[in-house]
Amino acid sequence: MKRLLIYFALLLFLGSCGNSGNGELTGVKNRKRYYQPDPFGMVYIPMGSYTMGIGDEDVLYTQINNAKTVTVQSFYMDQTEITNNEYRQFVYWVRDSIARRILGEVQPELYLISENEKTGEVYDPPFINWETKLEWDSDEQDIRDALVDMYLPEEERYFRRKEIDTRKLYFEYYFVDLKAAAVKDYSQGGDIKEAGLANRPQGLKDRSVYVRKEVINVYPDTLCWIHDYVYSFNDPSTEKYFWHPAYDNYPVVGVNWKQAKAFCIWRTQMKNSFLYGKKGESAISDFRLPSESEWEWAARGGYDGNPYPWGGPYTRNDKGCFLANFKPLRGDYIDDGGAQTVIVAHYPANDFGLYDMAGNVAEWTNSAFHPSSYNFAWDLNPDYQYNAKDADPPALKRKVTRGGSWKDVAYYLRVSSRAYEYQDTAKCYVGFRCVQNYLGRQKDDNPSRASKVYK
Repeated sequence: MKRLLIYFALLLFLGSCGNSGNGELTGVKNRKRYYQPDPFGMVYIPMGSYTMGIGDEDVLYTQINNAKTVTVQSFYMDQTEITNNEYRQFVYWVRDSIARRILGEVQPELYLISENEKTGEVYDPPFINWETKLEWDSDEQDIRDALVDMYLPEEERYFRRKEIDTRKLYFEYYFVDLKAAAVKDYSQGGDIKEAGLANRPQGLKDRSVYVRKEVINVYPDTLCWIHDYVYSFNDPSTEKYFWHPAYDNYPVVGVNWKQAKAFCIWRTQMKNSFLYGKKGESAISDFRLPSESEWEWAARGGYDGNPYPWGGPYTRNDKGCFLANFKPLRGDYIDDGGAQTVIVAHYPANDFGLYDMAGNVAEWTNSAFHPSSYNFAWDLNPDYQYNAKDADPPALKRKVTRGGSWKDVAYYLRVSSRAYEYQDTAKCYVGFRCVQNYLGRQKDDNPSRASKVYK
């Protein structure tokens, strides 16, 4: 027993001589300081308060955007709408990842990474090896045979052109339903009143039940130009808009809400894979679609009460030129300089440096549409979300769109105007842009300036 006491005392002595802060509360030592870099193509939107909702008129008398003072925390937002060429990077990544998985069954040593060379850890399933060059027209017969199913069958080809079957371009991802995890648990025994006042104890359930799986076809609906406007000649846009280089810097359309969300998740994964694999740095904050309160604050450019992103109250500048791509007059689409969509950043930016927050294409937000959401949403980062299932009624699949488009009248360009589309529909006048949370209070906030204690 005496030996045990001596041994224990020795351990205490040795521990006190280590990097323990001399027994004081000092926090974990030698942690890296983190300063969030500006994401490429994004601008910083500072935190702010503003009057969200209708300003001086409700033309449609919908009463779905009652004025309410709210606060939004800092975030980053894409300077422009996501373009055809940017979205095509996503499509090509999905295409190539599927091809590499297929070829991994033929030549696993070239196209898959099944083991960590340093630690010996076995990966199941294996990771894709992106270092190996992908040869679609390889001289090896087994490679060509393996990839044959990725192409359209001969009976479906137009003019014998060998093309990728876009119906097979699926992106699989997982996410954690935090709102479901946060729901109070009334299933346990005891006083139901106490259960309603307490959060669910950690470990009460298998956390995997909150993991949701989505499998999304990523290719845009190029036929949206026709099915949105049947009695209109839009065949050229259907055939060329997404893939032709002439439209590379035009906003992507024909993308439904689910596809836009999948793009954001892929963008996060792509960046984190680079940071983990190449630089060993911390993960970034996730890319996502903006809430409608974030979108409106960003569109206002830091000003409260302005009807349009450029201020207001007119849609022309002092030279008589229109400030956005919309429908100025009945039947007249070109008075503003564009008939349908135009190249992004064609019109002046607002004071936050954001382009096309009014017109060109309307934009998906992450918020579900509810006519009364302004009344029950919190006034700090207000948002209403609902993860609609395929079996849910259409009313639960409505997602808020903002900004108006090339086919809309000026009312829908107002920063306070709300509209919606169904999450599983794709339109030739709806696109999107991403946001990223700022990690901290505000930009350039560091201990030497923000705190009188932590340096």
